[in-house]
Amino acid sequence: MSATGTGHNADLIVINGRVLTMDGGNPAAEAVAVKDGAIIAVGSRAAIEELKGTATQVIDAKGGSVLPGFIEAHMHLFSGGAELAHLQLGGVHGFEALKQVIRDYASTKPEAKMLVGQGVDYTVLDDERVTRHHLDAILPDRPFCMAAPDHHTMWANTKALEMAGILHGRALGPGNEIVMGDDGLAAGELREGEAFGPVLDLAGEGRVRLGLATGGEPDPMPSATERAADRDIMRRGLAWCARHGITSIQNMDGNLYQLELLAEIDAEEGLPCRVQIPFHYKNFMTLDMLDKASVMTERYNSEWLSCGMVKVFYDGVLDSWTAVMVEPYADRTDWVGEPLFTPQQFADLAVAVDKRGLQMAVHSIGDGAVRAVLDGYEAAQKANGKRDSRHRVEHIEVTTTADVPRFAELGVIASMQPPHPPGAMDFPLEPTVSRIGPARWPLSYAWRTLKNAGAHVVFASDWPVSPIDPILGIQAAVMRKPWADSDPDQSFSLQESLAAYTVEGAYAEFAEHRKGTLKSGYMADLVVLSADIEKTAPADLHKVRPVTTICGGKVTYQA
Repeated sequence: MSATGTGHNADLIVINGRVLTMDGGNPAAEAVAVKDGAIIAVGSRAAIEELKGTATQVIDAKGGSVLPGFIEAHMHLFSGGAELAHLQLGGVHGFEALKQVIRDYASTKPEAKMLVGQGVDYTVLDDERVTRHHLDAILPDRPFCMAAPDHHTMWANTKALEMAGILHGRALGPGNEIVMGDDGLAAGELREGEAFGPVLDLAGEGRVRLGLATGGEPDPMPSATERAADRDIMRRGLAWCARHGITSIQNMDGNLYQLELLAEIDAEEGLPCRVQIPFHYKNFMTLDMLDKASVMTERYNSEWLSCGMVKVFYDGVLDSWTAVMVEPYADRTDWVGEPLFTPQQFADLAVAVDKRGLQMAVHSIGDGAVRAVLDGYEAAQKANGKRDSRHRVEHIEVTTTADVPRFAELGVIASMQPPHPPGAMDFPLEPTVSRIGPARWPLSYAWRTLKNAGAHVVFASDWPVSPIDPILGIQAAVMRKPWADSDPDQSFSLQESLAAYTVEGAYAEFAEHRKGTLKSGYMADLVVLSADIEKTAPADLHKVRPVTTICGGKVTYQA
């Protein structure tokens, strides 16, 4: 309540802005007024200033763009928060440079049980595959591992492999591999979570990865001290989101523990972002375990913290040949990848999830995985009847002509990441483009093709796989170039890109009537930018920064 009593005074107003409402009926304005966590007016500066009382907080946008808060539709909050403290290896190239940064980092962490690096290119040593011997030459006496940006491959030194008990290999489930050397010992390359899980566990951050690795709960349950440390990791991740103008998070791994931690933060000081945490269903589970997804959904259903979703991985990634393809890989012509579920197992799962009224989001990178997942959603519709389910396919790095129209036909959301196409942002062209092969390039990362076919396309970063910054994603989408002149242009306009981070994000969580647009009665989730984004040249978009983030009417970040 404002100090002047119960009148019409706003709690907060944003003035002097280039307001992009994302509302077709009222596309532009100068100012926004907020009260009790909701927008009460969008209009001219003069009209909004009439709502100012003595206690109203005034934010001057100084001519910068004012947008609905960004909705991050695919990310990993808990592990992302933890990784902010790890060694960042993006952009490091060549053995000498790698050696320098790893040794420098190790010297600053004398007490660390395990040293972890993030974001190292598959081509860090050019055409040479990294082995434990390279890492031993850098750091022989302390356990060290480093992850590719996609988080589907890690490389570990001998010390780490020994301590994790996998130097001599180990039997793993489908789609996971400890690459073995000619000497009968692990070569150092670990593909997918079952392979590198034992190494990462040495870092003492196992709880951070549970929502991704097993979908299960900590066992034993953490002590009060450990739980407080985990809340601090979550806080670090949430603050990083707010700093980048994000007001809603659709997390893509999950368990009950993550919801509990976030609920504890919410009770203590309130959340700076709205968070959706799914139940992660793994291929070793049985369908009755979906009871837990229903319980999570019933228990957490506020506008700040919710579930309502089941996350699944159907395949891996292109760079380690673990994505599932319809036709063999261009550079491995006897191999199409191994799915984490059979098509029938997945269809049974989709029917069961859909029957509970829950939404599904499935990691599907190869065109074979995309097809199997669409088949599963079609089976669910046939079994349970058509409803507004908004099931999602995550990534869709390659698809086929036959499957493109099925997204709109089935009402399925295409959840895609502008930072991911090689060459668009941080990922190098090789080895990915050769692995896909020119015949499949026209339907690789095919945002425009899918949008033109009537699909709802929602954008995100997949942080910490890619930098979280939505503005970098928008720039990547606007500036996207085909790999070959004969390939279709898949780029988005600025307006389409902004919509994919706001309007479409709200649609993806059934909240388009409450968020993603600046409109009276909608949630007061806004971001104020440092410049007029519409007047900024595409090549300069990365210079535009969030200066104020507002979520639920409260300032959650101020530059």
